[in-house]
Amino acid sequence: MVICDPQIMRELSREWLREGKTIGLVPTMGNLHEGHLSLMRRAASENDIAVASIFVNPKQFGPNEDFAAYPRTFEADLAGCRSAGLEIVFAPTGSAMYPTGFCTRVEVDELTSGLCGAARPGHFSGVTTVVARLHCLILPTRAYYGEKDYQQLQVISRMTEDLGLGIEVIGMPIVRESDGLAMSSRNQYLDADERQAALCLSRALRAAQEAAAGGPVSAAAIEDAAADVIADEPLAKIDYVSLVDPRSLVPMAYLDEPGRLCLAARVGPARLIDNALIVPGGSLAS
Repeated sequence: MVICDPQIMRELSREWLREGKTIGLVPTMGNLHEGHLSLMRRAASENDIAVASIFVNPKQFGPNEDFAAYPRTFEADLAGCRSAGLEIVFAPTGSAMYPTGFCTRVEVDELTSGLCGAARPGHFSGVTTVVARLHCLILPTRAYYGEKDYQQLQVISRMTEDLGLGIEVIGMPIVRESDGLAMSSRNQYLDADERQAALCLSRALRAAQEAAAGGPVSAAAIEDAAADVIADEPLAKIDYVSLVDPRSLVPMAYLDEPGRLCLAARVGPARLIDNALIVPGGSLAS
């Protein structure tokens, strides 16, 4: 069932809750890949009703970003949802999500100041605004997000907790191609040479963990090990390489407990992100 009207979606969700059913939500912008489908399968397995939303959210794109060019593959996405066990898809239009007169923004401070928040002003305000609206319309028991967008996951978790929405936010591991590239809709922008060059991000994460293998070490040593790998790739341009506290996202000075190394780089036309948990003296974990 494809639902486009927010009012109908809200009424259905309220009826399910009155019946004592649990609702799992997987918000997406479509152009689904195995990363999305892994979230959907988990949502379907853990809840009585599982809903995917498909909405390319204009509010999270900057004026010079790729909103118009973002891949839209609606019919294939519906088939993917069905294959993952989902029968309910919420696919509103832009005017339905943001009707005339809509003037509300949801902001999360501090967690959005660094990493992608510094590089993409206004991006996380757009993310939290659309997610808050989806959460209020669909009223999920649980909502599922991938760890590839790690900062986004932490921001949504904080927003949901701070607003007392009573929703369990579940983060799911990064799904990678067989060669290590994190799955992303923006990988489709890459030509063959750029696709090969993009592997420098996952290599950088491995280099960072190798730098931590001997035990506690400075954050600068971790970051430099990763940055050197990306810098050696002529087709890649570093946006940031930062070792941060996994929950607060505050930059770490020293790796004496697990930290999250977050990377962003531009490869050809695509801005790609990746991350991994870096454990002193341990092995790489996503």
